[in-house]
Amino acid sequence: MNKIIDLPVLYSLRNCPFAMRARIAIYKSKQPIWLRDIVLSDKPAEMLADSPKGTVPVIVTPKGQVIEESYEVMLWALSQGDPDDLLLATDASKFDSMLTLIYRFDSEFKSCLENYKCAKRYSESNIVECRLACEVYVQQLEQLLSEHEFLFADRESLADIALLPFIRQFARVERQWYLQSPYPHVRAWLNAYLQSKMFSKVMTKYPLWLESRQDVIFPD
Repeated sequence: MNKIIDLPVLYSLRNCPFAMRARIAIYKSKQPIWLRDIVLSDKPAEMLADSPKGTVPVIVTPKGQVIEESYEVMLWALSQGDPDDLLLATDASKFDSMLTLIYRFDSEFKSCLENYKCAKRYSESNIVECRLACEVYVQQLEQLLSEHEFLFADRESLADIALLPFIRQFARVERQWYLQSPYPHVRAWLNAYLQSKMFSKVMTKYPLWLESRQDVIFPD
């Protein structure tokens, strides 16, 4: 019983891309956690006590360690277990390149994507300009995926699951344009993920924790 009680706690928001990639890494690690789904308009006092900045994802370990950044949550999860070698331990030469790509998307592509989403939402005249700014980064992925099935090899890595939620958002901004865009490898890569058992499990809708006070073991 203590083994179950002592699981780490993850505060998460179902559709947040940062929380999404944290859940994917946890799923891949096979490290069970207590999942607490929240909404940012009603943050649990317990979460704010551990992480006053009030963003998700947040992991709180049984020893009281608080991990507040999605990238660090992913690394923490895969340090618990990495059966698919997403950290490319068997191909260390690619590790630095993988981290550089993730950092570039987190620090640059994300802001371009936000501008693109806003341009679409508010019917702004610069939507094509915003899309073209995003395409600089998508073109890099298309090139990588033309060389192998995943971004760095014919098997997936941390980079694939770190970028997946943001490319999913990009694909949804102008859906008809995206379906005809010159990125067939990106589309095939994204579709394979979206249709996978893993993604279905990661995107399962659970009762909000503040309403039910019922922790959910994830992945079960």
